[in-house]
Amino acid sequence: MQIFGSSTSKAHCGHRIFLTLLPMFSALAGCAVGPDFVSPSPPPIEKSTSNKVPVLAGGPRFVPGAEIPKRWWQVFHNRGLDRLIEASIESNPTLQSAEAAIRVAYHNAEAQKGAFLPTAIFNSTDSLNLQSNNRSLETINQSLFNQAMTSPTTNIGPPNSPYGLLLKQLTVAYTLDIWGQNLRSVEAAEAQTDQQRYQLEAAYLALTGNVVTAAIQEAALRGQIEAVRRSIAIEREMLGLLRKQFEAGYAAQADVLTQEAALAQALQLLPPLEKQLSQQRDLLTALAGRYAPDEIAETFHLGSLSSPHELPLSLPSKLVRQRPDIRAAEANVHEATAQVGVAVAARLPNVTLSANGGYSAYRLAQLFTPGTELYTASAAVTHTIFDGFSLLNKQRAAEASVLQADAQYRSTVIVAFQNVADALRALEADAKAVKAAAYGEATAKKSLDIVRAELRLGAVNVLSLLNAENTYLVASVARVVADGNRLSDTAGLFIALGGGWKDENLRDLPPNGPDGPTNEQIEKLSTPANGSLLPTFD
Repeated sequence: MQIFGSSTSKAHCGHRIFLTLLPMFSALAGCAVGPDFVSPSPPPIEKSTSNKVPVLAGGPRFVPGAEIPKRWWQVFHNRGLDRLIEASIESNPTLQSAEAAIRVAYHNAEAQKGAFLPTAIFNSTDSLNLQSNNRSLETINQSLFNQAMTSPTTNIGPPNSPYGLLLKQLTVAYTLDIWGQNLRSVEAAEAQTDQQRYQLEAAYLALTGNVVTAAIQEAALRGQIEAVRRSIAIEREMLGLLRKQFEAGYAAQADVLTQEAALAQALQLLPPLEKQLSQQRDLLTALAGRYAPDEIAETFHLGSLSSPHELPLSLPSKLVRQRPDIRAAEANVHEATAQVGVAVAARLPNVTLSANGGYSAYRLAQLFTPGTELYTASAAVTHTIFDGFSLLNKQRAAEASVLQADAQYRSTVIVAFQNVADALRALEADAKAVKAAAYGEATAKKSLDIVRAELRLGAVNVLSLLNAENTYLVASVARVVADGNRLSDTAGLFIALGGGWKDENLRDLPPNGPDGPTNEQIEKLSTPANGSLLPTFD
């Protein structure tokens, strides 16, 4: 439908028709085709593993259903570790990249929302026209097209060539979202924003977990180096004793050479451990967002890292709401579901309302005078009749994407439960290993002390000493490794449970989810999760 005219009264009439039709068509835009997203239900299981909650003899106690601390790394009670994690969160480029990804997704969603409003475009066209033979515009138009062309003004005819033509017009257009295509597009864009937020939380969890694990590994390496150095000191002491006995005629030269070989073997253990320690320091420096020459000041030892007395164990219904990778997979399903609605709406008729008004004149002095106004009001309906089944196949592709995203979500949930089960089994094995390693080290030390005393008295040979020294060295390193593994697996459990991030993200839960936020929680949370990390949008 198109309405054309040139008088002021007719222009007002066209505008009234446009304004009358706009609310009517807007009322039709309240629906949205396609499936509505529903947050997946938690798995129908009551516990995270197939076995009972393990009881760690001499270790921490599990507390099912306990809340995970937001700063879970503080359970190790190491101020240097706390400072390093704070510095890493502040300067790590991976987190900064994830923040930028949120800004990209957020502004894309805001840009899509602009389609809910009309667009207004101002156009100004000024031209200088030259006609051959100095003929008037009407004469040329009459001779070429056998029709008269209306002048920009009814009172003043067109000038002789050359002449100017001034056109000032404003165009307003509005595409009705009758089938909710734009609504679904905004829904998909916002779901993508949520996905980026959860991926930021996953990066945050991975960073803190990597820093803690790397710090524990550094402490374990320092412990192994100290154990090897203690063994080397004992080897040197015994070598000095054998040399004195050889000089006094109480020991053979072969015994001295054997002890020298044992000392050399112990010394060979240091360089690989020192190399690993240097690499671990480089890793911590990089995680803190620094270059290698700017090494961190914090150092870590096993004695300065405490093992927690209690460990949380989340229920399955909470685990799927705590893990950021699960929430990101859920947001991916949400986005795919919304895209189905976009594809369905693309196959339905599209209605666009537009109005164009302005002024046209041959001279600047004539512009905006009565009789120079022009307008156009139109309503356009477009619908694809045949496109080689392109839109149909796009819809089917969108529907297949939902199945793909749903399978990826279920796979992510399964892996999450596997991570928790592995962490529990690891801690159970660590408790036994730590107990056995401590007993083995104590026994080996007593045996070595006895052999050393007997060697001074000449009651045993060098072979007995070598066996005792080797046993003590192996037992000392095993005890350090067991302690480090228990601390690392403790951190692994916190990571598997989601690291406590959900305490700051309640407002990001879908309102139709089983654990959605209350109205009171929504009112209290006015800033994005992890305010120091997530961007604030003005």
